[in-house]
Amino acid sequence: MTTTSTSDPQPDAAQQAPSKAQDSTTAASSPSSVTPTPGISPVAEQLRRTVDGAWWELRERARTELAPEDLLGEPGLPVEEQRERVLRQLLRVAEQGYGRVGFPTEYGGTYNYGASCVLFEMQALGDLSLLVKTGVQFGLFGGAVMRLGTERHFATYLEDIMTCKLLGCFAMTEVGHGSNVQRLETTAVYDDATQEIVLDSPTESSVKTYIGNAARDGRMAVVFAQLRTAEGEHGVHAVLVPIRDTEGTPLPGVTIGDNGDKAGLPGVDNGTLAFHGVRVPKANLLNAFGDIDDNGRYVSDIESSNRRFFTMLGTLVRGRVCVGGGSGAAAKKALAIALRYGSVRRQFEAPGQEEETVVLDYLAHQRKLLPRLAKSYALSFAQNSVTELLQELHGTPQVDGQERDENAGRELETRVAGLKATTTWHAVDTIQVCREACGGAGYLADNQLGQMRADVDVFATFEGDNTVLMQLVAKGLLTEFAEVWGGLAGPELVSKLSKQVAGGVVERTTGRAGIQRLVDLAKGRDDESAMDDHGWQLSMFEQRADHALETLGMRLRKANKENAFQLFNNAQDHVLFAARTHIDRVILEEAQAAYTEMTGGPAKELLGRALTLYALDSIEQDKAWFIEHGRLNTTRSRLVTATINELCGELRGHVTDLVDALGIPDELITAPIAQR
Repeated sequence: MTTTSTSDPQPDAAQQAPSKAQDSTTAASSPSSVTPTPGISPVAEQLRRTVDGAWWELRERARTELAPEDLLGEPGLPVEEQRERVLRQLLRVAEQGYGRVGFPTEYGGTYNYGASCVLFEMQALGDLSLLVKTGVQFGLFGGAVMRLGTERHFATYLEDIMTCKLLGCFAMTEVGHGSNVQRLETTAVYDDATQEIVLDSPTESSVKTYIGNAARDGRMAVVFAQLRTAEGEHGVHAVLVPIRDTEGTPLPGVTIGDNGDKAGLPGVDNGTLAFHGVRVPKANLLNAFGDIDDNGRYVSDIESSNRRFFTMLGTLVRGRVCVGGGSGAAAKKALAIALRYGSVRRQFEAPGQEEETVVLDYLAHQRKLLPRLAKSYALSFAQNSVTELLQELHGTPQVDGQERDENAGRELETRVAGLKATTTWHAVDTIQVCREACGGAGYLADNQLGQMRADVDVFATFEGDNTVLMQLVAKGLLTEFAEVWGGLAGPELVSKLSKQVAGGVVERTTGRAGIQRLVDLAKGRDDESAMDDHGWQLSMFEQRADHALETLGMRLRKANKENAFQLFNNAQDHVLFAARTHIDRVILEEAQAAYTEMTGGPAKELLGRALTLYALDSIEQDKAWFIEHGRLNTTRSRLVTATINELCGELRGHVTDLVDALGIPDELITAPIAQR
């Protein structure tokens, strides 16, 4: 990485909401369109451009403009010094103009909405404390003002948020309520006599907690509270509440605490907030979806409080997109460290050999790392796709009178929830495996893996607990399922589904538009060469996902107001399996779509082998299901395992290219065990 001027990065035409048809992955498939990078092979360069996706130019700018000292942590510093370091780095990032990415250009923003998610991924290759700090400031605090506020808030606050002159918090989670935001206890009561909103924390469980930027640096908070006027309750709304003065002293009525040491993220000042009769002007209500007029009456274009609440939360979906992308980037960095080390570390000699064997030549070591590397590739393409979908649905202002596509919005929220859960679980698992794969060296602070593992752990619970998010995925699928099949009686439903499955034409309830079912093109289940056939792989993923949803739908079909909760609760294992298999299918579809768009050659062939490894590894993990449901016989089951072993051996010889194609600057891989 090299440092350039500190001027704001300016948007380029290539960065303005590229469409699928204009996606740079297509252009990047031609070797002549790829600018060579010193020390990287043409195959790795071409593959990296494909993985970078539509915002490849912003990724390149970040690789060259963000200096290592602006992104990396310093292991071993006390917590207060870590917090001070991270604040300095945050201000430096803002000084370089990166706080402006994703904000409206009319208020000084640059690039587009989706680009902010891409930048978040790139920053995740550095210190994750800094990543979370920037995410709180620009993504959560700034994003809430931008998505929930209106012109009066944009003109007053956005410039100071983008430049970090105003540091803020996103105060949603409470001691008693995290995932169940609709039941938050903090109150925001409108006083018509003074035209002020009065904030209170009426119970111990209503105290805001785990709030980033609260313990030390925040000056203002977006506080989520139950809004009440003389007319009654109106549900959860967001209010801008100053919490400290310019000197950093808590304001009257605001009690601030420090969550103290955490398992990870030592540079983030998480804290608690409690409010006792805190008054703010009525104008501080973020009023995009609900407001209080000059007569003290509550007004909203959305009559239903439930619909209003979920519409509000839906606009904040970018946070989950970012968390998924950031954790995926951290997993890639861990794999780069472990694979580089495994390529040089030697242990034990083979009979007749004087020199000990490189550990990555052992199948057991390959089995630990290479399927996870393949999954990281697949997740990258799914992440790129969901970022583009976010840009398409949320990246441009809504024109008055224009109806948003609710089905597309629901699909986005479903996909983002599942991908966030899948990717963060993958990151937690992968970084732990990488730490173990590096032995004692992986436990040393200088080699980065221990801190990364501690830092990424919380990604599985913030921006939505993963298990709850997977339940959300299943509920979204069941809603679509009910719309398609809801009018059929039980026996009629079973008959209809049986005929559809037999014909191989069961329609997907959700999934990537434009990807057609490949079942009819797939090789037969008895053809041993089908293992490397992408159509067969996708058909296996689809059969698993379709069957899981169909049987879950039938299982819950007898639900009514009296027994719905118990039925759903008793089917939790089935619910989560249906959600997981649906997201797995989405991931494979997106990966295969990116592969298909590439021009033929060594890079495409290498990606194809990696994606086959991802698909077969997933099938192997669910072998019991495939055998129980007649999708695999025992012979074919053994062949899946044998093929995975062969693929690991093949990809072993391409590890350098596969790692280089991840696009992690060498300057950010400071682990002594991973130096070239």
